[in-house]
This record gives sequence, structure tokens and C-alpha cells, in this order.
Amino acid sequence: MSEIVIGILVLFSGGFALIAALGILRLPDVLLRMHGSTKAGTLACGLAMAAVAVHFGDLAIIFRVVAIVAFLLLTAPVAAHMIGRAAVRTGVKLWQRDGEDQRAKIGGED
Repeated sequence: MSEIVIGILVLFSGGFALIAALGILRLPDVLLRMHGSTKAGTLACGLAMAAVAVHFGDLAIIFRVVAIVAFLLLTAPVAAHMIGRAAVRTGVKLWQRDGEDQRAKIGGED
């Protein structure tokens, strides 16, 4: 039974890591890319660590897994915030919501 749980956790972890990678490739600006990769990447790492905890089942390993996940949950949002703040302060061009305005600026089409 634990093999099934471990397999599901690892598959979901890989799926969320894939979503994070697609977010980095497909999202239009640095703030959105950072948001997508931070959320999905943190969840992927947490699920992988949960699979490790289920597999080994030792109290010392479970404590380490909890410490790793807590560290990720505390540091990933702070790091993402600092990267986003640096991007905004240095004047990185951000995505505009108005798709029509963007098309008019790029190709002069209506």
C-alpha cells in the first residue's frame, strides 16, 4: 500500500515540476514566471519530500523532511519577492494586460 502512495506522490511531484517548467517557458514576464515557478516548484519539492518520508518511515527522516519543507516554505516566497522587487526597481519591461494595445504597438493591426 505504501508503494502506491509513494508512486502517486512522486507522479504528482513530477507533474508540478513540469508545470513549473512550462510556467517559466510560457508566461510573458519576469513576475509571472517567478510566481508560477515558485508556487509549483515548492509544491513539487514538498511532494517529493513527502514521498521520501513515506518510503523511509523513520522518525529522524520524517523530522528532516519536515525541516526541509518548512525551510522551502519560508525561503521561496521571500526569495521570489526580492527577485521581483529587484526586477521592478531596475526597470524590467513588464507585460501589459491589454492585448489590443500590444498588437497595435507591435504590428499596427486592429
